[in-house]
Amino acid sequence: MAISLAALLAVQSLGLKKSSLAETTSHQDIRWVAVTELEDPQRFLNGGELVLTTGLRMKTAPEQRRFVRQVQRAGAVGIGFGVGLSHEAVPPALIAEANRWGLPVVEVPYGTPFIAISKLVADAQSADHYSKLERLIAGHQILARALLTGGGLAELLRHLGGMLRTEIALTQFTAQLYNSGSEPPTADSWTTYPIPTGRRDACTLWVKQPFEDSGIIGYAQNLISVELNNMVKQRQAERALCGQVLEDVIHGTLDPSEAQRRLAGTGINSTRKNVVILAGSEAHHKQLVSSSLPQSLENAVTAVVGKDLVTVVPDDGRGATAMARSLSDHLAEAGIHATIGIGGAYTKPNGLRWSYFEARDAASHGLPVNEPERLSLTSLLLASEDVPLADMANESLDPLRSFDAAHGAELMATLESYLNNNGSVAAVAEALTLHRNTVRYRLAQITELTGYDPSVTADRVQLWLALAVARLGARHAG
Repeated sequence: MAISLAALLAVQSLGLKKSSLAETTSHQDIRWVAVTELEDPQRFLNGGELVLTTGLRMKTAPEQRRFVRQVQRAGAVGIGFGVGLSHEAVPPALIAEANRWGLPVVEVPYGTPFIAISKLVADAQSADHYSKLERLIAGHQILARALLTGGGLAELLRHLGGMLRTEIALTQFTAQLYNSGSEPPTADSWTTYPIPTGRRDACTLWVKQPFEDSGIIGYAQNLISVELNNMVKQRQAERALCGQVLEDVIHGTLDPSEAQRRLAGTGINSTRKNVVILAGSEAHHKQLVSSSLPQSLENAVTAVVGKDLVTVVPDDGRGATAMARSLSDHLAEAGIHATIGIGGAYTKPNGLRWSYFEARDAASHGLPVNEPERLSLTSLLLASEDVPLADMANESLDPLRSFDAAHGAELMATLESYLNNNGSVAAVAEALTLHRNTVRYRLAQITELTGYDPSVTADRVQLWLALAVARLGARHAG
């Protein structure tokens, strides 16, 4: 352990004697020993030294006082004055000035070489350094063992807090991954350390003041970084597995009992009401699907379905909208611009499927967070990849579009008005400012071009469905 001036005085073999009354720095560790005969040694001192001198150039009282002031301003621990060479005793003026500034002075007898003092201080420094190094290596082993034995990030941080004897927290954007205290960390009383991960999910390690760092924090930063990257890989694998189950449920390829069993394996209890929160981002979908979640969703089941991040949360009264907004804020802070849709709350696997389609339809509205809407059967059919409804709609309407483009006939507008007015020719004529016979002629053209007669119920349903699908398809494409 490093040695102080008071401890040096206690080493009988040195024969040192206390000359001044000052106690200000007597118990402060000596960083080094500086031997000098300069009149002004201040610029050669860094602070914390024991300055040894024989006073060779200090012939007068003013010179002796000036020397003390220079040493004191440099932040030295004290002065060791060697007697028996230039001076038979420590000069009174030097002692008086040292007392004035609170700087300790010790008398070094003629028989004690300065190198003996320097060696003792150097040995103490070396022993202290070796002791700190041993403690640091032991700390490294403890932190590494916390990860390797399955304790994870929480165990590592718990040990780190114990070593530093203070509170520890770890945050990731808006999420708090760990906090050993009861209050969130603040910049005024905590020191922050960045945790590099090479991704857009950078974390911050918070250490509450006061604490003393022996170098263990730097090692902890590296371990935390490695563990966070491992957590990302684990998160990606788990989301991929959950995504496979959800895709089977969404496509309806599982019977209800099998779907319920497989959902339970992912942590989703389908006997209770669940809500789907879907986040999509064309620009950042790779970062999105591996992103961390805010604290409000830390216990939710997440999955990757296509290019979307799907989160399933129980409808337990916490409010899906609030959770969706916290997810939006969390992703935005990570630089991921996503559109989030919220589904309704339903029980059973089919209810989860319905909630997914509602969430996907809501996300298509384009706002950062989109509330759910009850889907029509048309919307659900269009969303289903199992039904080529969009192709069927185009097959029915493309002849009308082509004819309108070539002749400016406005058959599409006439058909839409006819269906919206429940098949009333008079209402269509009034809405489009046409003669009734013109409307009838156009309806006959529609029948001839498409093969569907708008006046026949079954054909009218087919044409209405085709128009509805075309509108929804245009909204999804936009």
